[in-house]
Amino acid sequence: MQKYQTAIARTLLALVFLGLVLLRLGAIMNTPDGYVQYQVTLGQFGLPTIFAPILILVQLIAGFSLLIGFKTKLFASLLAGLAFFLALVLGTKIPEVFFLYIGIAGGMLLLSSYPQTACSVDNRKL
Repeated sequence: MQKYQTAIARTLLALVFLGLVLLRLGAIMNTPDGYVQYQVTLGQFGLPTIFAPILILVQLIAGFSLLIGFKTKLFASLLAGLAFFLALVLGTKIPEVFFLYIGIAGGMLLLSSYPQTACSVDNRKL
């Protein structure tokens, strides 16, 4: 049962990033100047506009890879770093977000320490 609990935890942590980026992409596609608005929002937190495509790409690829359990240790570590970075950047303006992303970073660090979960591409038998 414990191996399935870690698979569920991996899936839920992946959905945090994958869900956020899919919602963001939907908002960008449904608004004529959605991408520019996203860049402006990042600029309000002191991030240059180059971060917009980087954040979208990293969250999309790493979130999907984590969802299917591909290179779990690598992508969990990457998303832990991203969550910590977002906690520091976004937490300066929105204190609640700091604690949310710190918690997510902790979950990602734990997942990177124990990457072998059930129902993952990493564990398939050839």
